[in-house]
Amino acid sequence: MASDGSISRMLVSGRILYGERVRDALVRHLEKDLGPLALPHIPPNPSPFTIAEYFPDPEISGFVDPRHHAVSLAYVIPVSGDCTPTQEALNLAWFTPAEAASSKIAADMTGGQDRLLRLGLAHVGKLP
Repeated sequence: MASDGSISRMLVSGRILYGERVRDALVRHLEKDLGPLALPHIPPNPSPFTIAEYFPDPEISGFVDPRHHAVSLAYVIPVSGDCTPTQEALNLAWFTPAEAASSKIAADMTGGQDRLLRLGLAHVGKLP
């Protein structure tokens, strides 16, 4: 669900809790959104492929969060298990890289997450 209450496509995301390691936060958010059987492959010391700054003003970075300024560490995490929508996820959809990079999917995403998705695809050499 988008910050304005509307339903949109979203990448797995969330905050790091005080005192929590980044890897533990990744595990927690992946399990929360994809279910306990997703079996994510997270390296012992994960490194983000990019850092995105979200601002209330869309003109600043193109990444928008109307609530506050936020810093996002973005990761590409492969999963090999069964993903089931839980908690905030209403549904899960799998796309080919070409489908994921399409303008149709971009139109369903908010806050610049379509740009983040394209950056992730480029990082793994799958941007069409």
